[in-house]
Amino acid sequence: MKLIRFGEAGKEKPGILIDEKRFDVSSIVTDYNEAFFEENGLEKLKKALESNPELPEVDVNVRLGSPVARPSKIICIGLNYVDHCLETNAPIPAEPIIFFKSTTSLCGPNDNLIIPKNSEKTDWEIELAFVVGKKASYVEEAEALDYVAGYALLNDYSERAFQIERGGQWAKGKGSDTFAPLGPFLATQDEIEDVNNIPMWLTVNGKKFQNSNTSNLVFKIPFLVHYLSQFMTLLPGDIISTGTPPGVGLGIKPEPIYLKAGDVVELGMDGLGSSKQHAVAYTK
Repeated sequence: MKLIRFGEAGKEKPGILIDEKRFDVSSIVTDYNEAFFEENGLEKLKKALESNPELPEVDVNVRLGSPVARPSKIICIGLNYVDHCLETNAPIPAEPIIFFKSTTSLCGPNDNLIIPKNSEKTDWEIELAFVVGKKASYVEEAEALDYVAGYALLNDYSERAFQIERGGQWAKGKGSDTFAPLGPFLATQDEIEDVNNIPMWLTVNGKKFQNSNTSNLVFKIPFLVHYLSQFMTLLPGDIISTGTPPGVGLGIKPEPIYLKAGDVVELGMDGLGSSKQHAVAYTK
């Protein structure tokens, strides 16, 4: 299944993609939130759809929101592609680097990117994200995929000056509003043939900067579920973003390139769709 949420920001309804058409399933489920995943909502929705109910079709022009309602947490993995480590002059991690994005950074896949107040170094990062399907604590790696609800495209926007030059943790440069556009949809595991072989790309103003494949991940998803669950309980609906490949603005030679108002960022992954964000300046 491919799950979507649609409608005005803050008032989204749950939906589903069938043959590229959008349908409203709010008569079946309330929302794609923690309770939905915790109560085996994916299986219940699948069974409900097998009875071929009459579902209202959603106009293609209606805004898409994040395919998951605001989770308890958004966890990100840093420096998880070998060649990204090289471009940023960082050592390859012996263990996953973990940081958090604020839940208020989550937004729809095609919402505007708001460049933060006083920002001069807003950067892009295409990433594969996965969503936790059930409560996970001290999970064995061999069983880890049983805890994954599905996969989605995410852009881990980062303000590099806030992140690197202002002291403290990376989260300072990661949590601004609109810094985590997710989607266009959440694809359940059966929709993806090989999660370890997904081509991915990102362009800025039509120029390709990132062009890689999830085969280059240092730490794969089963290990990440296992590893994270040793330090914290993962709750249903939590979003984990697995890191970005090379080609971020920070790593451009001879001079880094950062986003400014008017820029257009497009990104996509095979089987997970594409998204587009227009950069706009912060205003009150």
